Amino acid sequence: MLVAPASATSTDFEGKAATEVLATLKTKGRAPKTGYARTQFGAAWADVDHNGCDTRNDILKRDMTDVTFKAGTHDCIVMTGTLADPYTGKTISFKRGNKTSSAVQIDHVVALSDAWQKGAQKLSASQRKNLANDPYNLLAVDGPSNQQKSDGDAATWLPKNKSFRCEYVARQIGVKAKYSLWVTKAERKAMTKVLATCPTQTVPLNDEAQATADAAEAQRKAEEEAAAKAAAEEAQRQAEAQQQQQQQQQDANVYYPNCAAVRAAGKAPLYQGQPGYSTKLDRDRDGVACE
Repeated sequence: MLVAPASATSTDFEGKAATEVLATLKTKGRAPKTGYARTQFGAAWADVDHNGCDTRNDILKRDMTDVTFKAGTHDCIVMTGTLADPYTGKTISFKRGNKTSSAVQIDHVVALSDAWQKGAQKLSASQRKNLANDPYNLLAVDGPSNQQKSDGDAATWLPKNKSFRCEYVARQIGVKAKYSLWVTKAERKAMTKVLATCPTQTVPLNDEAQATADAAEAQRKAEEEAAAKAAAEEAQRQAEAQQQQQQQQQDANVYYPNCAAVRAAGKAPLYQGQPGYSTKLDRDRDGVACE
């Protein structure tokens, strides 16, 4: 299972209202970009969770369906897959290759350059490496959209797919809360505007927490289904028992004064054990009356 690296701060904000968490973020201007380099966040796509696969392939495997892998790589190198792109809403067929891999790129939801200018300079090298490789801050997306976004924040770039903007902004807020990053005044204003359209939007859980939540929900549903099935079976059992009891009462009330009545009812011959049988109708006592 893909697990998020240890975070710089606690994650008690997960699942809370995005507007509530946004209110906890500090508002500051951008710090100078001086000293920024991709290497400040460690080697690109480092295997920080030590599962034997680099982060890019981990995210491709997580976010795509119908995934195939290069033989002999222990399901680490993704060769093909299908992406339901959150940024555009379109479906992208991914094929690994020099000219095709760029169709699907891994986006840092909070761009590293943006993070550098809003608090990441104060993080340790290890924390910055975690930020760059944290699945919570990564999404497989449409390549051109990722290029268009560049290092923009919510004030300068939002996904073309409007139905994803609330979740996108909420995830940015979650990442910034997780790594103690701040927002600019313009960024806060843009985030607030987006969240005004979805006031109940919550900050996403991280991958591990989401898996736990999904498992708990699945267990809850399974228990509800089992309880409903048991209740239905018990109700069926009681209904059958009641029906049987009613039938027995009806059978006990059946009475034929003579064989003529048995024949008139269309019940002749009448066998021992059947409703209405009596020895007085069975003269030879062979268990068959009104032969």
